[in-house]
Amino acid sequence: LLIAPINMASKFNILIERESELAKQGKPSQIIAKFNNMDDVDITRALYKASQNGTQISLIVRGFCCLKPGIPGMSDNIKVISIIGRFLEHSRIFYFRNGAMDPLDGEFFIGSADWMYRNLQTRVEAVIPIVDRASKEKLWEVLQMALNDGRQAWEMNGDGKYTQRKTSELGIHDQLMMLTKQRQTPVEEPTKKET
Repeated sequence: LLIAPINMASKFNILIERESELAKQGKPSQIIAKFNNMDDVDITRALYKASQNGTQISLIVRGFCCLKPGIPGMSDNIKVISIIGRFLEHSRIFYFRNGAMDPLDGEFFIGSADWMYRNLQTRVEAVIPIVDRASKEKLWEVLQMALNDGRQAWEMNGDGKYTQRKTSELGIHDQLMMLTKQRQTPVEEPTKKET
């Protein structure tokens, strides 16, 4: 259990550093994080270092992000997207590959905190690990839909400006609604008793 302001910031930095070291060793190294806003300086620096060592980093940041992706020699391996759409959807999911060949064997976390100084240092926040395979599969599915969104996603450029993707008619929110309808268990109507 990661609790801010006690151990959350230090643990996130340890997890990022671990991915950085795995990348240097040529092992699978990947970070995907989905949250609202980012301004934490220590995490930003750790992500830049991990990128320089070869870690593939994808950030899904709905609001503002103080990290700049795609800068040669600094953040070549970092992508930042923002998804704006029909719903005020702002789940927080953190993924670390940890050298795993199968991405589902990586580490998943969910919780309440953004990668912001106030969330990590001046508020009480909680993040928990997810170990159940079925839950990991659902989280991976959400992350992949977000990363591949071709309608509602805006990609941040190295200058901090955003460009909207326009490669699909369906965004993540439409896809999630369709999946929800497909997965709903039909409710059987009670039979009427004859009188």
